[in-house]
Amino acid sequence: MQLWVLLFNTDPDNQGIYARWEGGQNIVLAFTDEDDATRYSLMLEAQDFLCPQPEPIDEEELKAFCEEAGYRLEIVREDDLALPPERNLEETDWQSHSEDRDVNSLKSTARNDEADEIEIMRRRLEGLL
Repeated sequence: MQLWVLLFNTDPDNQGIYARWEGGQNIVLAFTDEDDATRYSLMLEAQDFLCPQPEPIDEEELKAFCEEAGYRLEIVREDDLALPPERNLEETDWQSHSEDRDVNSLKSTARNDEADEIEIMRRRLEGLL
């Protein structure tokens, strides 16, 4: 099956794949529908994050990549609602290590640390008052 992932810098020598940081783990999002991938990309751009490009990839190839890199794969189906985290990293993994990159591997890009999650929960609790 063909999936859609979000890639930064479509130059094959320095690509980065969008991943979320949740629960101490990188999670690569893959969409079954190109329109959903495009919508998610536009939401990232609206948050002043880099604008990734949806690119097709074979599901088995992506599973192999995630397994080798130690990432978890999350497939976003057509009926699912995926929203980007409220905050993103200022500097992505593939930007900070570009001189040390391995051209055959994709880098994870977005992380949302636990402090941000606590801040979000704090704001929600304050909103209840």
